[in-house]
Amino acid sequence: VLLVESGGGLVQAGGSLRLSCAASGSTFSIDVMAWYRRAPGKQRELVATITRSKGTTGYTDPVKGRFTISRDNAKNTMYLQMNSLKPEDTAVYYCNAQGLKLGSYWGQGTQVTVSS
Repeated sequence: VLLVESGGGLVQAGGSLRLSCAASGSTFSIDVMAWYRRAPGKQRELVATITRSKGTTGYTDPVKGRFTISRDNAKNTMYLQMNSLKPEDTAVYYCNAQGLKLGSYWGQGTQVTVSS
């Protein structure tokens, strides 16, 4: 499975960005997709998850109410709509895909920078 993120950039605090993760290859084996992020000097953290079949979602507390994860199975693409961005959201955001028979795959990451 190949994962390619896009949509990162520089935005002022309070602004919005939408990240995309396009999957190709054995996408039928994907069970769950997720967004992770790694801020400078910090460990990678899970941001949001979504199941491929039912679209069940989950969020880490700091982004609840501000971020929305979604997917379009027909396009094999996952999204992360980020609103009310804060400087502490600055990080490299990574797309992850997992499946019982697939293992775990990662995208190359996309930089999100929120200025105060």
